[in-house]
Amino acid sequence: MRYVHTMIRVTDLDESLDFWVNKVGMVELRRTESREGNFTLVFLAAPKDEASAHETRAPELELTYNWGSDEVYQTGRSWGHLAYRVDDIYAFCQKLMDAGITINRPPRDGFMAFFKSPDNISVELLQEGEPLPVQEPWASMPNVGTW
Repeated sequence: MRYVHTMIRVTDLDESLDFWVNKVGMVELRRTESREGNFTLVFLAAPKDEASAHETRAPELELTYNWGSDEVYQTGRSWGHLAYRVDDIYAFCQKLMDAGITINRPPRDGFMAFFKSPDNISVELLQEGEPLPVQEPWASMPNVGTW
């Protein structure tokens, strides 16, 4: 057995691609459109997973856009979050904030943070390796909303 991908439904493909690719930094690998099924699938990978994903199609994040749907997608209590490791959690969170993304749970501990996608998907960031030294303004930042 091998992990392949996680699929999330998105309500606005352009907004979601701007978020995941331009702001978060994921890489678009491929897309499939089905006129018969009225949907578009876009497969993304984290930059450090790009080579593996090109070779084996894993691990990937699949965005599913259903054409013409006005459905509001709800997440149940059984769903938690996506998680990614980053080289510098402070720099990554600052990049997201500079792009207008709210950090719901700041990296006060130098190790973990959370933010949400336009479709309310919770995303956890984890510092690669050991936690970074605690520093301001992160140490004093309050939580915002839910994650």
